[in-house]
Amino acid sequence: MKVFVGLGNPGTQYQRTRHNVGFLFIDALKEAFSYPEFKGKGKALITEKSISLSPKMTGGLSSDKTILIKPQDFMNRSGPPVNSLTSFYKIPPEDIIVIYDDLDLAPGKMRLKQGGGAGGHNGIKSLMAHIGPNFWRLKVGIGRPPHPDQAPADFVLQNFTTSEKTTLIPLMEKTVDYIDYLWSETPNTFISQVMQPEKK
Repeated sequence: MKVFVGLGNPGTQYQRTRHNVGFLFIDALKEAFSYPEFKGKGKALITEKSISLSPKMTGGLSSDKTILIKPQDFMNRSGPPVNSLTSFYKIPPEDIIVIYDDLDLAPGKMRLKQGGGAGGHNGIKSLMAHIGPNFWRLKVGIGRPPHPDQAPADFVLQNFTTSEKTTLIPLMEKTVDYIDYLWSETPNTFISQVMQPEKK
């Protein structure tokens, strides 16, 4: 079983902000694979489904249950609801993939790694405090504020610009196309196809 956690802030005022890119990716996965509607469970929205892996897969499981989670407490309190759910389902950190925004990556770039520090991200700090550091992190680049006098905390709570959306949407689509490789425990293939695509 794999768990995908998208980080964000609850409430309509935050829906299209840079800090909510984790929620946007989770919604894209839900739609692409026809998950049931989200239901409330504790302080989180959750949906689950057994996924049949696509024909492009060359190995791994024929199907696997996956859970999508959107914590509904604020970003810096993401840890408790995720810990509650993953403890209930007995999911080890190694089977949890957290999707979130990263200021140090340029828009349109992603990075996948297991473990490490929080990098100043309050949602990751909260998760580390409650489930430890060994979960997978799928970082989505949003870049730094274009103006040096703009505080990062203000920047991440602004809506994506039209230009940023044109970069973000193809990235979400490609992530969905190759997400099978994360479900089947072949992250290196996901990395090569999504983050370092072959030159044509």
